[in-house]
Amino acid sequence: SYYARVLSDDVPLAVDILSDILQESEFDPQELEREQHVILQEIGAAHDTPDDVVFDHFTETAFRHQTIGRSILGTPETVKSFTSKQLHKFIERQYGAERMVVVAAGDIKHDNFVREVEKHLGGFRSKSDNTMPQYAQYVGGDFREDRDLMDAQIVLGFEGRAYHVRDFYASQVLSMILGGGMSSRLFQEVREKRGLCYSVYAFHWGFSDTGIFGVHAATGQSDIAELVPVVIGELQKVGENILQEELDRARAQYRAGLIMSAESPASRASQIARQMLLFGRPIAKEELMERLSALTVERLTDLSSRLFSTKPTLTAVGPVGTLAPYEAVLESLSGTQTTARKLAG
Repeated sequence: SYYARVLSDDVPLAVDILSDILQESEFDPQELEREQHVILQEIGAAHDTPDDVVFDHFTETAFRHQTIGRSILGTPETVKSFTSKQLHKFIERQYGAERMVVVAAGDIKHDNFVREVEKHLGGFRSKSDNTMPQYAQYVGGDFREDRDLMDAQIVLGFEGRAYHVRDFYASQVLSMILGGGMSSRLFQEVREKRGLCYSVYAFHWGFSDTGIFGVHAATGQSDIAELVPVVIGELQKVGENILQEELDRARAQYRAGLIMSAESPASRASQIARQMLLFGRPIAKEELMERLSALTVERLTDLSSRLFSTKPTLTAVGPVGTLAPYEAVLESLSGTQTTARKLAG
């Protein structure tokens, strides 16, 4: 995305500058080389950050050999190979008015803003040459990178829900119940009660075709063997019973996040742009609140059982030699191996 934050009197200037960047960028070879150097440094820094590495492996494993599974930063080889001509071709192929949204929020006069956009972008090509990518397919699997580190980063995930399906918001709230703060089940059981990690949380990412639900934990080497069985136990318990007060608390937490995220003009503009691209219209706050209010304990427990019966994705970085074999994790999740002894080795 391209964005600017300006005073209301400077909106015409902002539209002018953004449209110039979008349509007239030269990609000077020397400037490109400098930017490539910066990105290569970012790739190196990410490689030295275990929690970044484990999530790169996580998406690559969950969506193996697919575009959605690739690292956002790319590889040093691809970054160094880019030329000015390639970048111009990319813009010609990817950018078309049919795939673009221009949004403003804050102290803005709508009609004046529309006139400025028409003035600077009215002649933009209507269509791009881009073709729709293949549908993303969740695959799952196992990846471990043994590193000589003090701590281990572990992510356990499952196929989630696309952003447009009925269970998307249920999945979001379920992630709050499991690992959305200090009152969540995983935080209380894994960190507070057992002291098996210094960080644990659950997350749910929705995409256009699918989604992914996961748990991330950071722990010391001595606690790795016990950590995963306890996490799996909590995933299984949430499919059996969720308290009404847990649902109410998680729903209120998620509702508060949605409301507060729209308080700043920048966040509101980003939210509207995303909704326009995904749904073709802004989603009213009242509609979102209605979807959250419709959630029930029964619906979330049923969703939990279905989510955690999909093939897991397990990735780990650090001193992971004591981590249970992938087959043992599969058995524990399927219920064919009910004891923690095999998981713990």
